[in-house]
Amino acid sequence: MKKYSVAICGGGSTYTPDMMELLCMMQKDFPLKKLVLYDIDKNRQEIVGKFGEVMFKEYYPELEYSYTLDPKEAFDGIDFAFVQIRAGGMDQRNNDEKIPYEFNCIGQETCGPGGLSYGVRSVVQMIDLIKDIRTYSKDAWIINYSNPAAIVAEATKRIFPYDKKLVNICDMPTSVLDAYLPLINVKRSQIYPKYFGLNHLGWFTGLYDKETGHDYLPDLLQYVESHYEQIHEQFENKIKGKDDHWGITFLNHLEMLHDFPYSLPNTYNLYYIYPNKSLTHYSLEHTRYDEVINGREKMVFEYCKKITELGRMKGTEYDISSKINPNYAVDNPQAAATVYADNDVHAAYLVELVLSIINNSNDIALVMTKNNGICPNLDNEMMLEVACRIGKEEIVPLNYGTVPAFEKGLLENQFACEKLLVDAILEKNSLKLLQAFTENRIVRDAELAKKLIQRFIDVNGEYWPQFK
Repeated sequence: MKKYSVAICGGGSTYTPDMMELLCMMQKDFPLKKLVLYDIDKNRQEIVGKFGEVMFKEYYPELEYSYTLDPKEAFDGIDFAFVQIRAGGMDQRNNDEKIPYEFNCIGQETCGPGGLSYGVRSVVQMIDLIKDIRTYSKDAWIINYSNPAAIVAEATKRIFPYDKKLVNICDMPTSVLDAYLPLINVKRSQIYPKYFGLNHLGWFTGLYDKETGHDYLPDLLQYVESHYEQIHEQFENKIKGKDDHWGITFLNHLEMLHDFPYSLPNTYNLYYIYPNKSLTHYSLEHTRYDEVINGREKMVFEYCKKITELGRMKGTEYDISSKINPNYAVDNPQAAATVYADNDVHAAYLVELVLSIINNSNDIALVMTKNNGICPNLDNEMMLEVACRIGKEEIVPLNYGTVPAFEKGLLENQFACEKLLVDAILEKNSLKLLQAFTENRIVRDAELAKKLIQRFIDVNGEYWPQFK
């Protein structure tokens, strides 16, 4: 069986230990020859890199493992690049989320003005990174799940129009399914979805059984309607007294489902459809950034440091031996979970995609792809997030059909915003930058847009190009 060489870009990410543990568990189905972590932040990557040295020595001793700041060492001769970079790091995320609150505007890392600020940085760094990867591995699959993915996809579509092995994905729709399908005792592995939208603004309109073709979406919507108060109470009890971002998000998502009971929307739709409610989630003094820094980041890095200090995992409370077995099933992401690396659907969804590629199994997954008539009443240039068949040499989108007026209006507005932003970045055009911010449904005002842009110019410095 072929063994694959993989680079993880963003080696110092708190999601990387999760990914590395999953790769240990997938030795049978996705055997590796080499794994390299790549980052531009030496200190963060060393924390994760040293953890990897301990883990792979015990659970994957034949694997060639390293971590580096050198693109050639990272990308030479690889089969896959998994990209999860955060342009500007956590300090700039803090600015993205808090600056909007200075102006009584939603501060969120991928939606609204913060997402546009992050998008400018991400487009610049992603273009450079993809060029580096292609310099050393012309035929490697590049699977990007760096945010804001919709803006990145719009830019990479233009700069690399003929690169069929450059894929932009997101795990949020999958997380929505994992939250709701258990309510009707259905596993995600049983269904294939019908879904349309832009990344972080989309809707499931069908959940079809792979064997029978039965659509579970009406069953799910009926269950939610008939058990709404009970589910609402369960969600409320779960988050009482907790600083629980996703608990609050899914509580509000349940209300969105109640108000628009004909599809299963993405959680991020909340920011565009309920902006006033979303504004109250956080404040200038406390945003999601603070929760991540004091929660996930602290927990994952402490986990890595403890294992590095111990010099072993086997025979300790961190032992994952029971999960290194031939019966591990990637379609159940919770089977991978430990309380330490904070495993979630993020890594599992990516590996599911990879398995469909290497096995040429043409499984259906949600991927961003150019419209080209998939939804004929939407702009042909939109990078839609839709169901696609995933094969060894290419990804083939499935036709969706026309979309309703309500969703069309939201999508056309957001696409105009994202298109203008990418125009502005590539042309270094300050007028189009102002138009992009003004067009955004969360900003909606040119005077506010000008103030936000100036603040972001001040804090981003060299991360942003010089707009003229």
